[in-house]
Amino acid sequence: MNMMNPDISLSNETVPVSEPERQYYYIEKAKTYVEALRERLGRPVTFCVTTFGCQMNARDSEKLRGILEQIGYIEAEEEEADFIIYNTCTVRENANTRVYGRLGQLKPRKQKNPHMMIGLCGCMMQEPEVVEKLKKSYRFVDIIFGTHNIFKFAELIVNRFESDRMVIDIWKDTDQIIEDLPNDRKYAFKSGVNIMFGCNNFCSYCIVPYVRGRERSRDPKAIVREIQKMVADGVVEVMLLGQNVNSYGKTLEQPMTFAQLLKEIEQIEGLERIRFMTSHPKDLSDELIQVMGESKKICKHLHLPVQSGSSRILKKMNRRYTKEQYLDLVERIRAAVPDISLTTDIIVGFPGETEEDFQETLDVVRKVRYDSAFTFIYSKRTGTPAAAMEDQVPEDVVKDRFDRLLKEVQTIAAEVCSVHEGTTQTVLAESVSDHDSTMITGRMSNNLLVHFKGEETLIGKLVNVHLTECKGFYYLGELVE
Repeated sequence: MNMMNPDISLSNETVPVSEPERQYYYIEKAKTYVEALRERLGRPVTFCVTTFGCQMNARDSEKLRGILEQIGYIEAEEEEADFIIYNTCTVRENANTRVYGRLGQLKPRKQKNPHMMIGLCGCMMQEPEVVEKLKKSYRFVDIIFGTHNIFKFAELIVNRFESDRMVIDIWKDTDQIIEDLPNDRKYAFKSGVNIMFGCNNFCSYCIVPYVRGRERSRDPKAIVREIQKMVADGVVEVMLLGQNVNSYGKTLEQPMTFAQLLKEIEQIEGLERIRFMTSHPKDLSDELIQVMGESKKICKHLHLPVQSGSSRILKKMNRRYTKEQYLDLVERIRAAVPDISLTTDIIVGFPGETEEDFQETLDVVRKVRYDSAFTFIYSKRTGTPAAAMEDQVPEDVVKDRFDRLLKEVQTIAAEVCSVHEGTTQTVLAESVSDHDSTMITGRMSNNLLVHFKGEETLIGKLVNVHLTECKGFYYLGELVE
């Protein structure tokens, strides 16, 4: 089908070459096509962006939503949307299977509604075999693009309106970072901010460097400018995002460390809280520890993935630190920030893991005493070195270890989290509680949730809450007037 309306074509115009001017040209052009579609349907034209995966993807989806709203689409539920976009994740192979399943369900809808559009983007699209499969078996998809060219979304939409074919635009890698495009934040009072893209670490179990490309850092002035704009618009908390924020600045013309960037961001008036993730232990510097210790705005929470407690397994994972180095790092962080909350990621059943290796992991959990841990059963990821390793651990052995680890993590976390009972803490009120409309759910600096009686007008404000009872992984509290 050709969705082009012939009298809309602006092909005689000169298209700007430089970004972001080029994209604003295409945003204006896309508006005319969306308006024509709206008139033809006799109703507003709707969209739904569904995000799979990490906070980087969630931030990318905010940019997609911002562009769609700018060109005239209105957000709706997936069941009734005219334009459905899946922003995909590919960390685990079953994530790909889920997307294919969802696409299969959309096919009859698309046949009934030829004006409907389906877009796919994100990490999964960076795998050549995925794109080949889509071209062969999912011809009804309209737009396919990857992680490097999300900024071109409006241009790709125009290309699709002007053609009767699937539009595919995948870049293998890029050093480009395009600033100052529209985005639509999920929350009015807090936001993620990309400070860098890509990853240079090549952990042997991870597909991310292959799909997100090489590391590249954003210009610090652009980051500060973006946060200042957000603060002027009501944001009080930012989450700085990168696959490894600790190596920020290495690709800049004038190198700058992550610690130096944090000091700059700390100066922004009106910004109350700074969070960041993810931190790779091998790059966490003494300078950063010092800045965290001295800061008034950096939250008392650090996500520090350990992945395994066995130095032998860490070497096979290509993590580039040992168990001893990790524990020493934790000691130095705790010395500088005594009340810090530490969380982590742990993989169980990595190829070649013995019971002895697993006991080393339990030892780290007992020594560090995490507030919480994301525990994962190792899953083979095609395209990574670990998938081809000998000694894949039997499923029943992995399951047994996973259960033992989970029990240890939960027992310790319940003890660690309860230490704040009876104290008064500053809490950012985030939403009305899902379970009780008279309660507000908020988050402490250490990332723990608190539920307390309060009005909806408190949302987005920092309030003092007396913590009356610890319920394991969250608190009940009372608002302190």
